[in-house]
Amino acid sequence: MPAATTFTSFGQPNEVVELTNISKPDLKPGELRLKMRYAPINPADINYIQGIYGIKPDLPAVPGLEGCGEVIESQSERFQSGDLVITLKPVGTWAEQVICPADYVLKIPADTPLEQASMLKVNPLTAWCMLTQFIDLPKGSWIIQNAANSGVGTCVIQIAKLLGLRTINLVRREELIKPLSDLGANHVLLDDASALDQIRSLTDDSPPALALNAVGGDSALRLMDIIATKGIHVTYGAMSRRSLKVPNKFLIFKRIQLHGFWVTEWIKENEPSLVANTYQQLAHWITEGKLAQPIDSTYPLAEITTALNRAMEDQRDGKVLLHCSSG
Repeated sequence: MPAATTFTSFGQPNEVVELTNISKPDLKPGELRLKMRYAPINPADINYIQGIYGIKPDLPAVPGLEGCGEVIESQSERFQSGDLVITLKPVGTWAEQVICPADYVLKIPADTPLEQASMLKVNPLTAWCMLTQFIDLPKGSWIIQNAANSGVGTCVIQIAKLLGLRTINLVRREELIKPLSDLGANHVLLDDASALDQIRSLTDDSPPALALNAVGGDSALRLMDIIATKGIHVTYGAMSRRSLKVPNKFLIFKRIQLHGFWVTEWIKENEPSLVANTYQQLAHWITEGKLAQPIDSTYPLAEITTALNRAMEDQRDGKVLLHCSSG
């Protein structure tokens, strides 16, 4: 029987997730059997297991909100054995095999690098949406973001460059500045009060009209302070676990617009053709070597506890991946 990670109660992932064997039932019409190849451990997965994410599963459950797999059996006319797919809906990707409805996955080009394909669903699409779906920015425009070294942040830097936009990137540690500059960031600054004057000097009379916030607290306030009048401030994360407290002056005098973004809802709310075409473009950039997310380490499913411990450490050099099954 194929192996899968499971949890029977909500709690700290490294305490409640274990490796078990699962049954291998026959497929129903319209279903696929996938051999999962790689799956990342995202902050959303940690929250999912803790029971505090926007989606709460029935227990017992298999974690893993994204990943890539190969179709090994199909009861759908749209897929055949050998197709490379990414999951669009929660199917529990931290497993050797997954059975799911065909409309839960999306076929991507077969030559897409597997490790990067496993991380395609969330971070690249989040970055692309925030850069294109809230405001039409002319080429050469500035955008600003915090948590620039995060998975989304590194995608923002690369996609913005492909779209002809310039980025100002805030980080917490000085050693992060050079790697992001090498990635294509226009400017990388420490995320503290001293950054404000530097940013004003860099942008002259063209302050950023778009700010992307994954932190909250004082960092989010700095973004509000620096963006242009009627600028758009998009929150997609809360790494500091501190709420947004918006001074009245930013709403009254600057008339900034506050938005939230959750990629899961964007996928649900938009036409399947738009979603599919966007993913094909992102996969094309990945295959061309123009878009990539850093990988810290890779572990087999059997080392799930070690992998979770690493994923929950503060300072890493990229994403922790699970190698679910070999080719």
